[in-house]
Amino acid sequence: MTRFVARLLLLALATAAAIYIAGVSYLYVFQRDFVFKPSGELAAPADKGLTGVETVSLTMGDGVELKGWRSDPQPGLPVFLYFHGNAGTLSGRAERIRRIVEAGYGLLAVSYRGFPGSGGSPGEAEIFSDALEIFDRLNGEGERIVLYGESLGSGVATYVAAERDAAALILEAPFTAATDIAADTYPWVPVTLLMRDQFRSLDRIGRVNEPLLVVHGTADAVVPFSYGRTLFDAAREPKHFEAIEGASHSNLWEMGLWPAVVEFLADLRVAPAA
Repeated sequence: MTRFVARLLLLALATAAAIYIAGVSYLYVFQRDFVFKPSGELAAPADKGLTGVETVSLTMGDGVELKGWRSDPQPGLPVFLYFHGNAGTLSGRAERIRRIVEAGYGLLAVSYRGFPGSGGSPGEAEIFSDALEIFDRLNGEGERIVLYGESLGSGVATYVAAERDAAALILEAPFTAATDIAADTYPWVPVTLLMRDQFRSLDRIGRVNEPLLVVHGTADAVVPFSYGRTLFDAAREPKHFEAIEGASHSNLWEMGLWPAVVEFLADLRVAPAA
């Protein structure tokens, strides 16, 4: 009987180990499908009710063509270099882009590799390289640049801010690292060892010299509010944290984000108050 029980225990352990290895292997092989979730199509700006915005094509140094939306600023105002989140398309962000443009700011928002309108496949290294190249081109035109990062894009904007000098850095619902989000979701997986695209903003924020605005909703169930606060606490001055009570991950613009952005830029004298 004892030998039989021992065999059952060994079988159970072997089965559990096989299931665990299979689960971890699946997550490892398909991990980018969990990080990057492009969907939909990139519409023409006019089809989304946007005036003064045009579709642009940017060919990167390695030949990959990216599509984006662009609008020129009114005199004296900066250009928002906008890095979007991990899902959907720029078309789904038309309302916030409309508010930026109607306030007179310039805009350049480019669809990441592998996202609607753009060629290639998404990956942290590739997105970072594209972001620096796009920044350098825009900066070479003499534009003052406000780096804006939304969710996943906060990792991209933070990286660029650590490598380049811009007028300001604005982060919407930022995280400390993508590995922290993954570890919350899959606590049984050694994500730090296995994750390719880690977006470690906390490791970079100390090298950011730009004035910083962090906006985070207190009811964010996707990126915990505490992550945005931790990232903010590690940043240099000047900086401002805007907590939006009751806001979730996706409704910050409806709950007061934009007035906070306008006030922040006015206080910096990057732009006049609206």
